[in-house]
Amino acid sequence: MSAASVGVVIATRNRAAGLLTTVDRLNALPERPPIMVVDNASADGTRALLAERFPEVRVLGLPANRGALARNDGVRALPARYIAFSDDDSWWTPGSLAAAVDLMEAHPRLGLLAGRTLVGPDRTPDPLNDVLAASPLGAPPGLPGPPVLGFLGCAAVVRRSAFLAVGGYHPLLFFGAEETLLAYDLTAAGWHVCYAPQITAEHHPASDPRRGRGTLVRRNEVLTAWLRRPVGVALRETWRLARDAPGDPAARRALGQLLPRLPAALGGRRRLPPEVEADVRRLELAHAAR
Repeated sequence: MSAASVGVVIATRNRAAGLLTTVDRLNALPERPPIMVVDNASADGTRALLAERFPEVRVLGLPANRGALARNDGVRALPARYIAFSDDDSWWTPGSLAAAVDLMEAHPRLGLLAGRTLVGPDRTPDPLNDVLAASPLGAPPGLPGPPVLGFLGCAAVVRRSAFLAVGGYHPLLFFGAEETLLAYDLTAAGWHVCYAPQITAEHHPASDPRRGRGTLVRRNEVLTAWLRRPVGVALRETWRLARDAPGDPAARRALGQLLPRLPAALGGRRRLPPEVEADVRRLELAHAAR
């Protein structure tokens, strides 16, 4: 693995203390990856602290909070062949980035690897690991793991050229369940997205989780349907959100945020290829059967 073959992009906002721990862990990796921190207009001294503690780390300061789109900015600014994403509360285990590069080099159509995630100081396996491992999608021979259409943003390694070719994270979603649409778009463009338990990220969620995440997730699930799924599916998901809104404050807020974004979703609508739509439905059936 060459020194410039894999880099790490971290998007952060007002989490300086946790970010310093993350950078310290990443700097200790044997791979010594270059690190790009994209600061979403933090007001807690993030940039000054990074300059003092880690002058070698590249920092891209944004004038406003761009949510998940900060990752796009970081990927464009970091010229590595492969990009591993970390959050300001997560890092990769020693050897994982080297293993990811080996897998990507061995499989030229791999666009994204979804790694295994361990949570907290006890390193408890994230429940998503089992969901991804049990993916019912058929795997072409030779892939290092089962194909998937979702992943955890802080436990993913992408082929930079593939990520940029499909536009990265979609601007309409901003933040919350944005990974699904990226997995759809990579797969629709002919790239493989697969679960690779050979690589591992550790996630140490902050004790003060971002407020309003449930609202954003519900809003973005419906927006994703309008952007890529059949009209019938999009209408069904919109109806479910409207049905829940009277008794669920998060759903009510999500519906209020959805409506002004619908024109842009319709303008950016691009149906998934039939074979990808069939895989999405297969996953939905498997999920409903659990």
